[in-house]
Parts: sequence; structure tokens; C-alpha cells
Amino acid sequence: MDIRSSHISGCYEIFPTIHEDQRGRFVKIFQRDVFAEHGLQLDLAEEYYSESVRGVLRGLHFQTPPMDHVKLVYCMVGEAFDVVVDLRAGSPTYGQFATFTLTAQRGNAVYLPAGLAHGFCVTSDRATLVYKVSSVHAPLHDAGILWSSAGIPWPETQPILSARDLGFPTLQAYQTPFRYRAAVE
Repeated sequence: MDIRSSHISGCYEIFPTIHEDQRGRFVKIFQRDVFAEHGLQLDLAEEYYSESVRGVLRGLHFQTPPMDHVKLVYCMVGEAFDVVVDLRAGSPTYGQFATFTLTAQRGNAVYLPAGLAHGFCVTSDRATLVYKVSSVHAPLHDAGILWSSAGIPWPETQPILSARDLGFPTLQAYQTPFRYRAAVE
């Protein structure tokens, strides 16, 4: 497993070892010991997936404290342009974003610490994204920021969006409850 840091503190792209033979592929996306060696904590509380078609944009989503969570996201089918936005007040990268191309073929994943908004846009005909999270879905803490307010170079200029996602406040108007905590060495 190859774990690479992004420019957003605490956010990593993970490339699993893929075993292939005449039967197909075997991909191990999560291994607690390897994550712990890299200082990544993921105490799973829930796992779910979404299926979407080309041009669908979901995001930018997160849960607020005390139901905020660490998240591991990967693409099981197809391809998606994946994005995180740092919402942690005091972070050196507050308001900045990082982008990743998640594909079933590569098997890569993104690890997000609490305090980052997440979204993606499907760039293949269909895509299935899986989310492993450290807290259960809590509707009263479910929130987001407007997809077009963070300067992200989305691959679609007129994506397919939900009414909910269109109603989120802009990044600039959002009053963040998240606080940055630098890693202790």
C-alpha cells in the first residue's frame, strides 16, 4: 500500500497493492495496521455507496461536530473527479482544495480527516463510489457548501445536481465550526 500526502494537512491519497491473475483482481483498500503506521485513524461506524451517471456532481458534503467524521472514499466502478476542501479554521490551507482522479482500475482512495468537505463529479458513463466513515449519518449535522464557490476546476460546467446541493451556502458565507489541530510529532 502506497500512502501519499496531499497539500491539505491530514488528507492522503492511497494506492493499494492490486493482485491480478486469470480469475480477475484482488484489491485490499484498508488495513488498520498500515494506516496506523502512517498516523491515520479510521474507526469505522458506517459504510455506504452511491451510484451515479456521467455529469452528476455530488457535494460538497460533510457532517458538523460532534458528528463530524474521518472518511475513506474510493471508486469501485468507473471514474470520478474527487475533491476535498479544507474547512478547518486556523489551518494553513483553510479554504483551499485538492483534487484526485479516483478510478476502479487504479483502486486508489482518498482519506479525509474531519473538517474537510467532500464532493465528486462522475467522468465515466457510470460510477460507484464507496464511503467508509467514522460516525453514523446524523441528519441534524449533515451540511455542505456550494459546489461552485471554492474555485474548483470541475470537469462539468453544468453538472447534474440535487436541489439540496444547489441550496448550500457559499464557502465565503459558511461559518465553520471546525478547528485545525496540528499533528503532534
